[in-house]
Amino acid sequence: MRFPLAYDASTTREDFVRLLPQAIGGAGFREIGDRFFGAGWTLRLTRIAPMSIGLVRLERHRVEIEFEGLTAAEQDRFMERFTRYYQRGGG
Repeated sequence: MRFPLAYDASTTREDFVRLLPQAIGGAGFREIGDRFFGAGWTLRLTRIAPMSIGLVRLERHRVEIEFEGLTAAEQDRFMERFTRYYQRGGG
């Protein structure tokens, strides 16, 4: 199964960072600016325009994922777990 490697997420940076350790299965990572580095993957989190629904404003970020040195099966396993932790209602 192939997953998108870039998508827009309605989340705060704080919530994204809070969930990241569980989303990557407890593996270690480094954070440098807007990038997160792990074994075989890099994530970039870029703030984009918020979504407004009436008086409600939802903070949004563009999430870009790059893999290096992982097989297609390893990438799929990573993305299956990762998307479970960040998927919101309706997905």
